[in-house]
Amino acid sequence: MAGMATAVVVCAAAASPGKLRGPGARNVRLETAIPADREFKNLKVLPKDISSKMLQQIMIDEFEDGLGVGCGFCHAPFKGSDKLDYVSDAKSEKSIARSMMRMTLLVNKKYFQARHPQIGTPALVVTCTTCHHGQPRPSSE
Repeated sequence: MAGMATAVVVCAAAASPGKLRGPGARNVRLETAIPADREFKNLKVLPKDISSKMLQQIMIDEFEDGLGVGCGFCHAPFKGSDKLDYVSDAKSEKSIARSMMRMTLLVNKKYFQARHPQIGTPALVVTCTTCHHGQPRPSSE
């Protein structure tokens, strides 16, 4: 089970109150990173009808805290701009994040009997932090 715990990671983007920090961070505020009235597109693991508040919570509590990264870690900028294109799948880290979210949900369901596991809920036993401990890449030890 130790090998499985090492593999359970969620490599994804994050935002924080105030300035973004970590690898790929941008000098933007959270309010501009995820507007409250935004219609979210290209969601493949998170619910398509996710609220802005829940998405911000996931990005901060799961990804920023769990991996210590900013939005630019997974999200590519628009061509010729410093603004991030959240819909784009240009960076491989975004695909990896989706795979890791699916794996995290499966592990919580299979090994910890979570009936309807969802990223960002307190019912999850295994989260990003389980393996990452605030680092972009989990330790191999």
